[in-house]
Amino acid sequence: MVLTQLPRFHFFVLKKAPPSFNFFPKPKLPIKFTSPTLFTASESTLSTTEPIPITDFSLPEEPRLKISLDKLFVPPETEVSCDDPNLSTRILKGSNIVVSKYAREAQVVQAEFVKSSVRTEDCPSDGLPEFALVGRSNVGKSSLLNSLARRKRLALTSKKPGKTQCINHFRINDSWYLVDLPGYGYAAAPQELRTDWIKFTKNYFINRSTLVSVFLLIDASIPAKQIDLEYASWLGQNQIPMTLIFTKCDKRKKKKNGGKRPEENVSDFQELISGFFQTVPPWIMTSSVTNQGRDEILLHMAQLRNYWLKH
Repeated sequence: MVLTQLPRFHFFVLKKAPPSFNFFPKPKLPIKFTSPTLFTASESTLSTTEPIPITDFSLPEEPRLKISLDKLFVPPETEVSCDDPNLSTRILKGSNIVVSKYAREAQVVQAEFVKSSVRTEDCPSDGLPEFALVGRSNVGKSSLLNSLARRKRLALTSKKPGKTQCINHFRINDSWYLVDLPGYGYAAAPQELRTDWIKFTKNYFINRSTLVSVFLLIDASIPAKQIDLEYASWLGQNQIPMTLIFTKCDKRKKKKNGGKRPEENVSDFQELISGFFQTVPPWIMTSSVTNQGRDEILLHMAQLRNYWLKH
């Protein structure tokens, strides 16, 4: 099976919007199905890519998620087959993402803050590719950014949600950007301010030509929130490339207290998302505490970035 992509990485196609979603009319698209052969997302043996630094933590054994062939994200110019005995080793750990030949030069050697902007037209104009982090307030955006860059205070974290109020650009290796966007869903912020955040963030998504992909952060320690489903649907409706990043996967609530484990919440979210999209978006399980998913995110960014630069 080979999946081809449009120039701006339209990874998925919106099938239908959630019941309360009313940003745009829903499109009518054909539905395609593929073989439901199951594979296990285990540790990848990334022999075709450059090695990246191993995290400083000893990670506990992580639950393996069963993923069917039609639920995998297959990058452009990459082939997968249910007859391939090594397919499971080509899937990034804790994700549904197949590694491609473009997964190289993933290391973060240098990271620096460049500027904050309140308008898309004020963002850096050097043409470098960029990845935007967005999610509900207090979902862990700044912590994830710091983890990716291995800098404890590159992006300031706060116990008070809603502190990020601008489009913040961080230049990585002098060759690409990580972008920290305002969180959504912070009820304590004034309505006028929340409206401004939503307006300029959506303008950035639609008009930023160097945006390779949006990384939508979802808190995996709690059940799916309607606002997250609606945000994901809006991105799909507007054909904005998206990767789901499930955060706080180190928090393991005991079932006897009524809480679900992160992998259960991830599966539930995937089930809900499947009703909105014709094809599944790429997703990765992460933790800024244990650095779970850090290397996988950087490899995924690398293969998207290198394909984007080539095309």
